[in-house]
Amino acid sequence: MSKIFAHRGCSGTYPENTMIAFRKAVELGVDGIEFDVHLTKDNELVIIHDESIDRTSNGSGLVRNMTLAELRQYDYSAKFAGVYGHNDIPTLREYFELVKDTPIISNIELKTGIHEYPGIEQAVIDMVKAYHLEDRVILSSFNHYTIMRCKAIDPTLKCGFLSESWLVDYGKYTASHGVECCHPVLFNLIPSVVEEMHAAGCEINTYTVNEEADILRLAALGVDGLIGNYPERMIKLLR
Repeated sequence: MSKIFAHRGCSGTYPENTMIAFRKAVELGVDGIEFDVHLTKDNELVIIHDESIDRTSNGSGLVRNMTLAELRQYDYSAKFAGVYGHNDIPTLREYFELVKDTPIISNIELKTGIHEYPGIEQAVIDMVKAYHLEDRVILSSFNHYTIMRCKAIDPTLKCGFLSESWLVDYGKYTASHGVECCHPVLFNLIPSVVEEMHAAGCEINTYTVNEEADILRLAALGVDGLIGNYPERMIKLLR
């Protein structure tokens, strides 16, 4: 059965990448939670999707140019402003405190596609190990050099190559670099592509799976993990 991952927490019904969205995902009993990590000016690991805070908060500026204290002056409720009160930008440590005693798999996307954040790979892995979560994480990135740096630090950690392109022999490419998972956008997953990835021994975790037809189609194809904004829909359909 396909595993169910809450994309940025329960981001369809709560502010994305916030503690309330993560808590609701835990309460639902999802298999995993997907979220995004950046590094602040004072080297704190924070959870937010964009390089800037403009879209998801009532502030403005780049994460890398602000300290955690500066970032916490703002409300990260995005389109849910005024609905669920004030929501801080979470730290990775706060998230790990929430899930450390649960079986939840943490799919951590390192957001190094625009700003590489030197040292972020080591910082994330150090915190994973501090919480003894090595067997419950997947490290992923669109920046495949980031994933190779993660593998150089600890080749035993499960990692995934993210892509939104129609890569030829995606599975073979992934496996040839010693990476365990393919993380393609859902539209790329036609039967022959799924077959190629699985033949290469790769786990497939795809995003962003929100519609009933896509949930059922991808589960029928044997895709390993479905990452969506409405995990409650996937739970209803697949369990």
